[in-house]
Amino acid sequence: MTRREWMAMISAAPLLKAAGEGSAPAAPVSLVKCASYDEDITAKMAGMFDQLGGIEKLVRNKTVTLKVNMTGPPASRIQGRAPALTHYTHPKVLGAAAYLMSRAGAKRIRFVESAWATAGPLEEVMLDSGWNVRALQAAAPGIEFENTNALGKGKRYARFQVPGQAYMYPGYDLNHAYEDTDVYVSMAKLKDHATCGVTLSLKNIFGALPASIYGDDAGVDEPNEKPRTGRGKVGHDGVRQPSKSAPQELHFGANHDPGYRVARIVADLAAARPIHLQIIDGVETIAGGEGPWIRRVRLVKPGLLVAGLNPVCTDAVAMAAMGYNPRATRSAAPFERCDNTLVLAEAHGVGTTDLKRIDVRGARIEDVTYKFRA
Repeated sequence: MTRREWMAMISAAPLLKAAGEGSAPAAPVSLVKCASYDEDITAKMAGMFDQLGGIEKLVRNKTVTLKVNMTGPPASRIQGRAPALTHYTHPKVLGAAAYLMSRAGAKRIRFVESAWATAGPLEEVMLDSGWNVRALQAAAPGIEFENTNALGKGKRYARFQVPGQAYMYPGYDLNHAYEDTDVYVSMAKLKDHATCGVTLSLKNIFGALPASIYGDDAGVDEPNEKPRTGRGKVGHDGVRQPSKSAPQELHFGANHDPGYRVARIVADLAAARPIHLQIIDGVETIAGGEGPWIRRVRLVKPGLLVAGLNPVCTDAVAMAAMGYNPRATRSAAPFERCDNTLVLAEAHGVGTTDLKRIDVRGARIEDVTYKFRA
């Protein structure tokens, strides 16, 4: 065993902690049935927020940043269906959240995403996806949009240090929008993921990494402010470092397994940039993968919305509603080829995967379970 291999192994030492010791925080999670986007999404979400104790204290007089899930190019479709009906967060879910947050007193609401292979305006990507951007803007006064794939509207990148022992990088440089906010919201889609097993509120934040720094064509010394590629070489495969302007990988070259790497990057990000609120759209989605580029994906309609105040707790309940064990180890479904991101984040002290400690409100898990594996 080389020194690098040894360092990579001991960096995973927190996983050796026994689960369920009660050290990781727990927070309530709300489940509600929603069979169609034609239902009153706003009323459904208002009920969920009430079940969580209300959001007024969380957002009043605050800047709220909502990280949406728009993975992959908008022209890439599954059976010709709009991306929001398959693998993107639906704009009605975004609009409902913005409206309720504005009504609860939020002073500023911003939607963000590192749009696929472009540093152009996020609104243009939404239009290309078939979204009615004007309707989304009408949900609340002064809604802002930011493509976080590069520097965007900011003057500098924000650095988020990982508390304690980081898994992959000691810190991450992100678009200013992730720092210039009081409340950070992960708006995810309920999906399987080919690399990480599932993609929920935790995996959604992998998309916060700017391609200008972590992309295949990122600058060597400084960010490339016109990125046009994904994050395969840096994040997934670890065959190059990010731009030297950002913190470098701790054990570069020690492990090139995407199932090892991406899960740990996500866990690091969740510890470095805490997520205050999670909303997961499981009304209509896909199973078998995260997007059209995965051949085995199929359309599913779980008819479910999930919301919570801790990303590990929220994802644990969402996984259970998908028919999975949120504490499953590598080789067990859905983590056959990867490590469990939830358990890695739990070891960072982010939240608990122990369903016995999580207060599930609204519908019962057993009443809304939709098995993603037959």
